[in-house]
Amino acid sequence: MKQRFSSLDVKVIASELSKTLCSLRLANIYDLSSRLLLFKFAKPDHREQIIVDPGFRCHLTSFSRATAAAPSHFVAKLRKYLRTRRVTSVSQIGTDRVIEFQFGDGHYRLFLEFYAGGNIVLTDREFTIISLLRNVPEGPGQEALRTGLKYILENRQNYGGVPDTTTSRVQTALQKALDKAGGDAAPRKKKGKPGDVLRKALAGSMSEFPPMLIDHALRSTRFDVNKPISDLLNDEDLLNKVVVALQEAQRIDRSIVATELTRGYIFAKVRDGEGYPPSKGQDKGPSWNAEQITPTVIYEDFQPFRPLQMEEPVWEIIEFESFNKTVDEFFSSIEGQRLESRLTEREQNAKRKLDNARHDHEKRVGGLQQVQELNIRRAQAIEANLQRVQEAIAAVNGLVGQGMDWVEIARLIEMEQARHNAVAEMIQLPLKLYENTVTLLLAEEDFADEDGMDNSVTDDSASESEGEHEGTSAKLKPMQAAAKLAVDVDLALSPWSNARQYYDQKKTAAVKEQKTIQSSAKALKSTEKKISADLKKGLSQEKQVLRPVRKQLWFEKFHFFISSEGYLVLSGKDAQQNEILYKRYLMKGDIYVNADLQGAASIVVKNKPARLNDPVPPSTLSQAGSFAVATSSAWDSKAVMSAWWVHPEQVSKTTPTGEYLTAGSFAITGEKNYLPPAHLLLGFGVLFRVSEESMTKHLKHRLRDEGVNGDTIQELKENVDLSDGNTVEHDETQEDFRDSVQQIDEQAEGHLSGSSSADDDHCSISHASSVEDHNPLLPRVSAHENMKGHTNERCNSQSSVEDNEFAANAGSPNEVDSQSMAEAAPSCTSNSTGVAGIHHLSARDRRLLRKGHSPVRPAEDVSDPVEGSVTSAEPASAKPSPDEKHRSMPQRPQVRGKHGKLNKLKTKYADQDAEDRALALRLLGSAATHKTTEDAATKVAKEEESAAQKQRRRQQHIIATDKGKEEEDIRRLKLAEGSETLDPAEAEVLEDLEAYVGTPLAGDEILDALVVCGPWDAIGGRCRWRAKIQPGSTKKGKAVRDVLTTWAKVVETSEKKKRPGDGDGGGNEAMMEEENLRRREGEILRGLREQEVIGVVPVGKVRVVMGVEGSGAKGKGGGALGKGKRGGRGSKRQK
Repeated sequence: MKQRFSSLDVKVIASELSKTLCSLRLANIYDLSSRLLLFKFAKPDHREQIIVDPGFRCHLTSFSRATAAAPSHFVAKLRKYLRTRRVTSVSQIGTDRVIEFQFGDGHYRLFLEFYAGGNIVLTDREFTIISLLRNVPEGPGQEALRTGLKYILENRQNYGGVPDTTTSRVQTALQKALDKAGGDAAPRKKKGKPGDVLRKALAGSMSEFPPMLIDHALRSTRFDVNKPISDLLNDEDLLNKVVVALQEAQRIDRSIVATELTRGYIFAKVRDGEGYPPSKGQDKGPSWNAEQITPTVIYEDFQPFRPLQMEEPVWEIIEFESFNKTVDEFFSSIEGQRLESRLTEREQNAKRKLDNARHDHEKRVGGLQQVQELNIRRAQAIEANLQRVQEAIAAVNGLVGQGMDWVEIARLIEMEQARHNAVAEMIQLPLKLYENTVTLLLAEEDFADEDGMDNSVTDDSASESEGEHEGTSAKLKPMQAAAKLAVDVDLALSPWSNARQYYDQKKTAAVKEQKTIQSSAKALKSTEKKISADLKKGLSQEKQVLRPVRKQLWFEKFHFFISSEGYLVLSGKDAQQNEILYKRYLMKGDIYVNADLQGAASIVVKNKPARLNDPVPPSTLSQAGSFAVATSSAWDSKAVMSAWWVHPEQVSKTTPTGEYLTAGSFAITGEKNYLPPAHLLLGFGVLFRVSEESMTKHLKHRLRDEGVNGDTIQELKENVDLSDGNTVEHDETQEDFRDSVQQIDEQAEGHLSGSSSADDDHCSISHASSVEDHNPLLPRVSAHENMKGHTNERCNSQSSVEDNEFAANAGSPNEVDSQSMAEAAPSCTSNSTGVAGIHHLSARDRRLLRKGHSPVRPAEDVSDPVEGSVTSAEPASAKPSPDEKHRSMPQRPQVRGKHGKLNKLKTKYADQDAEDRALALRLLGSAATHKTTEDAATKVAKEEESAAQKQRRRQQHIIATDKGKEEEDIRRLKLAEGSETLDPAEAEVLEDLEAYVGTPLAGDEILDALVVCGPWDAIGGRCRWRAKIQPGSTKKGKAVRDVLTTWAKVVETSEKKKRPGDGDGGGNEAMMEEENLRRREGEILRGLREQEVIGVVPVGKVRVVMGVEGSGAKGKGGGALGKGKRGGRGSKRQK
């Protein structure tokens, strides 16, 4: 089996990696094992990951693997120097098995070695080694490698170029191989394959050609590979043929890397001749994947071409569209088989331990039952032969009473047995007079028809006596011998007493059996628990079985969910993503949703591409509003608030004054459409993607809104009102809400009519300020700010302060006054500064209030925040100025006697200025003078550099602002024309959203799954696997982990549950489809990883309530995860 790369493999891999990874940034590096590393590269909408096994392989992988909890020292060094750097070049060093990665235009270089023990070397631009995987001592043909030394590229094979393939070079290579073999290089028939000697001789000196390629070239030119090397050296024609074969190998080598992707081939063997893979009768094209291979196929080799020596019936050739996929499939399948075998071995060991414990339990109970049965048989045998037992006891007691020696008694009994004395024949030798017992062979009553096996079930002494008495018992008749039972009789007791003693022993054994069963049941349960815990611990230490990495969809980088009507709802995670949503994805026909709350996210509801002119259903708008409120500060305060929506043309990046807003901030013009108050309730669920054939089953269960007009939507709204019962009240509340808003707006316009005239399209801040009496969570904005154009979106306060500072101080024709900039800029809220009209108390103030004292606030805290430029996110305790600091410093007390001395000094140096003083100190050689001069020079340099940087940032801000205004004008034109469209790939994904279903039906083909988190109205009634999320105190990471763990337990329980079979075939077929569906769902749920899923939850602190359909949970919605608080009726113990 092939285990490491050849020089041709390295060349092909380097060529494909160069075309794939260049322009990508190194996202992170992980440890998979002590030698196996995982490199992750990424750029927007493109991610790749590479597996590196030094000395063996390096390739792109499409499988997810478990990484180490903490990075090793070497990986930490690589992260320090390479993370976030861009890959600029990937190439092979000469023809050696070394790949070079250049980061940042060669600023750092990473060398991967795939020969000998392998190595990973990190160097700087001058090839000085910064870090390496393993130190290499100096040796014959190998330079020393350690930190601080130079990495010498000239020592690599053919670094200066590949020599030409000539006759002299071939002749030299063959002569070298012949000298090394001692003159006898003829092919041996006993060892190796045909042509091994010639192939190895050429590959040893011509390292650019691997042995497999040389063999293929010799066979393709029909050269006899079995000729001795000595004959080739003596025949010039044969040498020329070898040169022609090597030139053919060189042509193949160049043609392999000429294309962008090189096709790869895996050569597999069928195990024990058991059938063939399903690809034998199918077309093995790029679409054929390795999952179709049956377990009877064993991978043996992989190549970037099809060697002629592998074109044999014993080989099964599997073709892939790229060489990276070929290598990934080859090594990942082997790695996956090893992982599965280790997991299976652990499970089998646990099962074996459990079976042994159960077997020991059954063995102990069975032994006690046998003892009871034997005691009953012995007692019954004594009762059946009372007279004979009495005679035997009397005879032995009489001999003992006469004082006869025990040996003489045994000899006498043996003599009487030879004379066929009936009493003597009953006694079994040897006697147990030291125990005052004898063993009697008694016939059992009515046991003539039973098997003779009962005769062998005796105690140890009985079996020994039977062995010595074998000669005597052989004379008995077979039936009579089979009916005899050895019974120990106490000479001091009567036959009835001996029988009673055996009955008492049976009762004792029965009591012991009951106690053993009870104690064994407890011990068995404890053993099962311990073995299960050990198995769980062992499986957690093992790596997870390899699973393909799911390709993320374009909208998964945002917070998202799919509404109950199938509309995609997107939300930005930060200000930059809000900017991306606005510029790239807010188009004609879409809806912009937000809320006048701190932290509320900008939400875009994507309309369906085929029906851009149709309105978005009200239920989808309500769900988007609920999502906007949930992402705001209302989630932590548990306040039920309202959101609003507007059309795309009402959203802008410029205010009415012409000011361009910062990233993530938007101005709203026109009227806002307020939504009913939203419930703070989210859902966490799984949507399964089904095939096109399976999707037809779900169409009849889905509302088809093709060609929906306004009347139809009005009917749907009426139906929703009738079904919900609360929507009508919400609509009335919304109308009252709008009336109050309009009334307050009219009052505000009346107060401000004398100062300025407002535009017809007033900005969104006017609405935000007009509803402050209705919404206690809304910021209070003054009338002066109402006249300016402000945004409704909260932004990053630090970036806003910095950008406004640049714009305020810019000295250009486009310069804006600082005060007007502050008034037109978006108002950024923070917890420390407070909002106008809201007085925030510190912890000290609250303590003073509790004690009955009035808190005294500094003068800067009670000032009107509206007068400042912007509110800042910095703490309220600002750094004092130098003058204030000087005034606050305590004055030193005057020392007696020094006042006159100071006056004398002032008089003496009255005419000396600062320059003269510095010159005098310099002449005196004062060190303080040099230090002061250096500090002054450093301070001046720092001030000049800071001013230059500040000016540069101002210019960059002005350029960015001008560019943003131009882009905004272009966007408005495109929005008015409706010419903005999504990319074809993104639009195709948007059209395929119907393939994601929450409850698959029996017989569906599940392809993939998508984890979503959105309003409960969109998740709860749609997904089978779901969890309800409410405001709470649990971190979302722990909550997601608990949800995934609970789902895994439900899957495991359902798999262990045995379903009864039906009689008819139709029922069995339906049951099989249901079982296959549940099995596929379980595989997908077990494949979910906490790190991949946690990002979909848009809130921080939560409380989770589980509710899985078919999970066996009692009650509605299941129960809360973890050790939740006691709640509800019936939680107390009943007295």
